[in-house]
Amino acid sequence: MKIPKPGDYRAPDGAQGEPSMPDDWAQRWIDSVIDYAVIGLSPGGIIRTWNVGGEKIHGFLADEVIGQRFDIFHTQDDRDKGSAAALLDIARGTGRSESEGWRIRKDGSRFWANVVITALTDDTGHVLGFGKIVRDMTDKKTAHDAVVESERRFRMLVNGVTDYAVFMLSPDGIVTNWNAGARRIKGYSAEEIIGSHLSRFYTPEDAAAGLPQRGLSIAAREGRFEAEGWRVRKDGQRFWAHVVIDAIRDEDGTLAGFAKITRDITERMEASRMLEDTRKALFQSQKMEAVGKLTGGVAHDFNNVLQILRGNLELLDSRHYRDEWTRERVAKAITAVERGSKLASQLLAFGRRQPLQPVVINLASALRGMDDLLRRALDETIDVETVVAGGLWNTLVDIHQLENVILNLAINARDAMAEGGKLTMELSNAMLDDEYVASVPDIQAGQYVLLAVTDTGTGMSPDVVDRAFDPFFTTKPEGRGTGLGLSMAYGFVKQSGGHIKIYSEVGHGTTVKLYLPRSSRPAVELPPRVTPAPKGGSETILVVEDDRNVQSTALDTLSDLGYRVLKADAAEEALAVLRSGVHIDLVFSDVVMPGPLRSTDMVAQGLRLLPHLKVLFTSGYTQNAIVHGGRLDPGVDLLSKPYSREQLAHKIRQVLDGGAPARSKTSRDTVLGGPLDPLRILLVDDDMNLAQATNELIGLLGHSGKFTTSPREALQWLANGPFDVLITDLRMPDIDGIELAKQASARAPSLHVVFSSGYANPQLPALPFRWTALSKPFTIDELATVLAGVRRRK
Repeated sequence: MKIPKPGDYRAPDGAQGEPSMPDDWAQRWIDSVIDYAVIGLSPGGIIRTWNVGGEKIHGFLADEVIGQRFDIFHTQDDRDKGSAAALLDIARGTGRSESEGWRIRKDGSRFWANVVITALTDDTGHVLGFGKIVRDMTDKKTAHDAVVESERRFRMLVNGVTDYAVFMLSPDGIVTNWNAGARRIKGYSAEEIIGSHLSRFYTPEDAAAGLPQRGLSIAAREGRFEAEGWRVRKDGQRFWAHVVIDAIRDEDGTLAGFAKITRDITERMEASRMLEDTRKALFQSQKMEAVGKLTGGVAHDFNNVLQILRGNLELLDSRHYRDEWTRERVAKAITAVERGSKLASQLLAFGRRQPLQPVVINLASALRGMDDLLRRALDETIDVETVVAGGLWNTLVDIHQLENVILNLAINARDAMAEGGKLTMELSNAMLDDEYVASVPDIQAGQYVLLAVTDTGTGMSPDVVDRAFDPFFTTKPEGRGTGLGLSMAYGFVKQSGGHIKIYSEVGHGTTVKLYLPRSSRPAVELPPRVTPAPKGGSETILVVEDDRNVQSTALDTLSDLGYRVLKADAAEEALAVLRSGVHIDLVFSDVVMPGPLRSTDMVAQGLRLLPHLKVLFTSGYTQNAIVHGGRLDPGVDLLSKPYSREQLAHKIRQVLDGGAPARSKTSRDTVLGGPLDPLRILLVDDDMNLAQATNELIGLLGHSGKFTTSPREALQWLANGPFDVLITDLRMPDIDGIELAKQASARAPSLHVVFSSGYANPQLPALPFRWTALSKPFTIDELATVLAGVRRRK
């Protein structure tokens, strides 16, 4: 740059009204500027001139800096790098250099400077020095950095969100940026997706229907679009998404693009669906339970009627066997009774009132044993295939009832394959996990043995599947079915602690899956399929039956078999016969008898009088007297009504000959009328519901129980009356279980304490009294075992 001379700044000739400029006007201007430091530098960077702006910005006086190198204003890092000399070299070569950076004031503080260095040359281009202008830009730098930092933090915030896909779209729907949540949810990296249209995330059918464009159009028109629907990940997997699209506009209202937020709510949708499925399943379970109670009551009365009919028909058949006309009609009547008996049995099975006698078996051998039975029941046009997985687990089930279920399922499959087809029966091990059982109210997660019965028949529609287990519901023509086959299967599986499920589609067949709980015990050998001939005897049998017609039929049948028979119309009368000293080998008693004395109590007292007495119960409806949890109590023999002459003869001989399982003292004590030596039990638990439930269990076991939720009240009761056992929770307000037990045993030294705790093995200190631990939750059998041990130590 050429250096101006004083005369160069005069106004041009001819300018009218303009005063002439002084020769030193440029210097005066430089000296007056306070917002800029205007500094003159020698060719080597030595400060030659200094203005008030330099003093204001840098803090130095002219005398302090003139003669110094101009890099005294640079930071130490810049000086070490030679930045100042580099700026002069640029200006020397190009005529000008501009830069921004940190500079130093006299007091050592920093400021952000904008620096322009201009080379000053003579007419020949020789560098005479440099003009340097410095401006303090700290405020603008701070504002700029704040904006940059704000944007950085915003980007970091958006990118750090992983539960939401947050990204921007152009007005045409092109992806312009992409956060980490979008990558996690949709599976694409930013490099893979930026520049793509948002329709890439939609299902093919939704994209073809124009849903992406519709969403953008609504957002552009109304400012916002919100919806839910299926979206597609990079791997092709679908997920249920909640989507919000917001329109982004410039200050003048022009559409700049869209902000799109997507959230994966598949889990929420699945949870909502499972909740609805659970609600439906609970409603179905409650409906089945209500209908089951009704059908159980009907079956009770029905069985008594059938018992009278069957017994008298068989007596007629025995007396008039040689008369063909009579024999034919009696046979038809007995067949009708058998049909009625089957209906009643199915009703009881559906209502879970059928007394089961489960044994541990391996279903593979049970299924193989049914081959001939199944082939006789099915048409030749149906191909039967049995598939058994290796390592099949055992299960605890009533084999006879299971065979009835399998036969019913096979017959249903046969009817669905009128033109023939294939019936496949598969056995395998199965696990029902927490997720599956969450929507099934009455089944627990765990290990099961799965029996799947599949046909290639007509199949069922969804509404038919929903009603398939309802009693008397059938799609078969009139006279072709009772509608109780699947109902019986449902009740049996539920009573066995299992689960049953139908999978079907119209035109594609049906699969019925039965899940039966796994048993870790070894399987028993199944008895051979034989029908023993009726066999009588000469023993003395006491028949206890309040229905005169049923009683008369039983007396005649047993007499015809050669037995000596005595009768009693009520439990009190039967007990009087037992006390009379008359020799009796077996008591054949109905379970439910009128009067104050229960039949089970009568039998219990009879066993005390005659320890070798055999007992056989009969009933058309067991209620809960000898059946608990849907299973016949251990050591109890039952002949369900209606029974045939052959069934009665076989069961009587089985009991008299000792073929039935031996009745143990424990089972006699806990089932037939309570223990021989009832205990007086005081129960203390601060949970009223738990205390009431446990006290009922104590009563069922035949003991005398009294309960309270107050430890102080329990101590008062101990002072007023004797107790044999104290059952107490460990943790209770006011007085804990250990302190209560100490005070109680001090008042009653013979008292035995049972600590009931939620811990499997509660850590208790050494205590000066007898005690036993009973871990919650406990079964009635575990409670009975503990109390039996207490009684033995008395």
